[in-house]
Amino acid sequence: MIVTFVHHSCFVVEMKERVFVFDYFKNGKVKGFEFTGVLPEFDKEKPLYVFASHFHQDHFDVEILKWAEKYAKIHYILSKDIKLSGRYLERNGIDPSVKEKITFVQPLKHYEIDDMEIRTLRSTDAGVAFLIHAEDKYIYHAGDLNLWKWDGAGELVNGKETRAYKHEINKLADYAIDVAFVPLDSRQKKYAVEGLSYFMEHVDAKAIFPMHMWQDYSYIQIFKSKISNGAFARRLVDISGENEAYEILDDPV
Repeated sequence: MIVTFVHHSCFVVEMKERVFVFDYFKNGKVKGFEFTGVLPEFDKEKPLYVFASHFHQDHFDVEILKWAEKYAKIHYILSKDIKLSGRYLERNGIDPSVKEKITFVQPLKHYEIDDMEIRTLRSTDAGVAFLIHAEDKYIYHAGDLNLWKWDGAGELVNGKETRAYKHEINKLADYAIDVAFVPLDSRQKKYAVEGLSYFMEHVDAKAIFPMHMWQDYSYIQIFKSKISNGAFARRLVDISGENEAYEILDDPV
């Protein structure tokens, strides 16, 4: 399995029989940031599954629907909060018939698409998180499911956020996840690592990719420096920049 970090929360997962793309958006969509991630070319003979966890501009770009012109074996799995009227599609130069290739998903549901199983969790922000079972592997993408604690929010709000996050993450306790993509948002400052830390402590995940970092990768080493268990720390992948590819072995050391 090859995992490519494109940018922000966008990853490509290339498996033996299929390719996944998560939460892609084109550079220029988010003001104040210059994202340089470039998608690899995909094997047109492999099914291509494109996921978008919710409607935010740093997670969804209508551009992805144009890929259907190039890849015949494409299927979209989009959160139901992404609204795509026929008029909107036409205004963006997209044939409305592309909706035949879309499965819209809701939180806390189970879907069977081709030979895959997809479960959704409820985000603590918008949309869903995805747990996918394919080719005997489990892949988790959090979207904006994170422990969104903030300075100045107060104990009542932060406590509610904490309970909501833990409630969702605890639903993953019975799964052995091969690859997980989990937020590590430096904007949260002293709270930045709390959601990731809880995930790592309570979910059996072999390789964990931090994401939603807004191009600030420093918190990865800050987090690792506080972990005394080396094997535990090595589960977290050291991302240092966009367009990095990683090979995930069946039994990573």
